[in-house]
Amino acid sequence: MEACASAHYWARTLAKLGHEVRLIPPARVKPYVKRGRKNDAADAAAIAEAVTRPHMEFVPVKSEEAQAVLMLHRTRRLLVTQRTMLGNALRSHFAEYGIIEPEGQGGLARLVVCALDAPDAALPQAAREAMAMLAAHVRETDAKIDALDHEILRWHRNDADSQRVASIPGIGPLIASAIVAAMGDPKRFKTGRDFAAWLGLVPSQNSTGGKTVLGPITKAGDRYLRSLLVVGATGTLWRRRKEPGTWLAGMMARGKTARQISVALANKMARTAWAILAKGGLYHEPAAQAA
Repeated sequence: MEACASAHYWARTLAKLGHEVRLIPPARVKPYVKRGRKNDAADAAAIAEAVTRPHMEFVPVKSEEAQAVLMLHRTRRLLVTQRTMLGNALRSHFAEYGIIEPEGQGGLARLVVCALDAPDAALPQAAREAMAMLAAHVRETDAKIDALDHEILRWHRNDADSQRVASIPGIGPLIASAIVAAMGDPKRFKTGRDFAAWLGLVPSQNSTGGKTVLGPITKAGDRYLRSLLVVGATGTLWRRRKEPGTWLAGMMARGKTARQISVALANKMARTAWAILAKGGLYHEPAAQAA
């Protein structure tokens, strides 16, 4: 079947009936759809043709628990996006009346208090009502995000694989739980490089005539998980950028930019996470090399 909406549910249901289910990404099926035909029969014929290809890539069927954890992450990401939009709107409305607070959660929190707990009587009544609605929504969204964080942390503490992945510097409960739920069976990747490529953390290639030309990362795969790894790598780079004799120090000595180093570190973190899940054990910090 195509890996579309509700495909994992139907895959689990058909597997219980004794069928061998293979989910194919729609992008892998599209090249086999006959030209000028877009109907169920043509799609079914394209799927039947695609499944016979020797190098076809399949989507592993996710368990109900893995889908539940990823649903927590997706819901949290949506609420974080909405909170950013609400905060920007609240800031812009206050700025129209000359009330400006610094960037960050602290400044936004003061605006929320100003809109709800201590409204300025000099502002028009209609403006106060509109700002109060936005501020109440911001406060409510914050509470929902905190509840999701606690639920993700609870799942992380009850999962041994997630705790082992969290031993990697730069990876906490949020990233570890997302990696474990998204990866599924680590054996489906031959190496850690395959997992990093699946996340789009490898250079793109535009090669011909035996000449290899590497470009920016492909950005294929799970965008959410890739962004989490890059953010975690950026934080690790900021904390450990001055430590001598480390891999990060070697990258900086070669003149790499901060973004190049953080993406390379995210790739390294992804490969390390795969090794821990596939082979067991915990992360051990390598000894610093002599200067």
